[in-house]
Amino acid sequence: MKPLGSPERVRSGERKPVIDNVSDTARWVAEYRARESARRDRLFSDPYAAALAGERGRVIAEEARRGFGNGWFFIARTKLIDLLVEECVAEGCTRVINLAAGFDTRPYRLDLPSSLEWVEADLPGIIEEKERALAAEKPRCVLSRTAVDLTDPDARRAFLASATAGGGRTLVITEGLLLYLDASEVHALSADLKSCRVTWWTADVIGPLIRRLSARASRENNAPVVFAPDDGVAFFERAGWAVERVGTQLSAAAKWRRLSPLMRLVSRLPQADPRHPGNSLWSAVVRLRDPDSAGRSDRRPA
Repeated sequence: MKPLGSPERVRSGERKPVIDNVSDTARWVAEYRARESARRDRLFSDPYAAALAGERGRVIAEEARRGFGNGWFFIARTKLIDLLVEECVAEGCTRVINLAAGFDTRPYRLDLPSSLEWVEADLPGIIEEKERALAAEKPRCVLSRTAVDLTDPDARRAFLASATAGGGRTLVITEGLLLYLDASEVHALSADLKSCRVTWWTADVIGPLIRRLSARASRENNAPVVFAPDDGVAFFERAGWAVERVGTQLSAAAKWRRLSPLMRLVSRLPQADPRHPGNSLWSAVVRLRDPDSAGRSDRRPA
């Protein structure tokens, strides 16, 4: 997972990015989860988020207020993915693979079957820090973590082949990952997931307008937002996926009363076509299904 945006601060007379490395992004998002968890009307409860965010996460969130307000974008994304995970589990999911997992804590905070396998993949530094931070905590399912560079195609394919071995219905999560890949890289990841016959793929996608609005900040942070397909979810349909759910973050945040007065007005504008988002402030969490996975046995070898 790479940094989103580039809030800045003044240090010794020079303007430097607050986000210095990939771990900082995970802390930033964790801080928003901590703030949401502290609300009386919270959408979810993450008792681990504040410690994972640390002071660094709090500083980043404060500096990012102008661009991201109270974090509604991330809060809505988190809750929408929570709901899709629960939905997949109810439909017989036996394994979840979270790519670029960062400081996500769903295996600890969601009501999950104890038999569910949950596999996290990320860079070694993040995996090591997370292992230390949560060493005393007990996940609600069978949790494992793998250090892997997901930008290395061979390493990614080897990891996915190993993680999906044994059959079963698998959900793959790519939260906050696709934004920083170009179309060819997303195609390559899509092909890798289809070759493993995963059942579902949950991802967040933005439209071209959000990419343009974040262009300057993301360039300054050396992590340009790249993937914002003109055809929205149709991009995945052309790659052979069936689009089963589309939850827009703006409408979800409006429903859950997480928007500022100005953004509430924006949310009342006509909804964009998810296959042609155009110049709307469109971003969504989607659940995709691989039609070819239907013939794969959901049973594991005895």
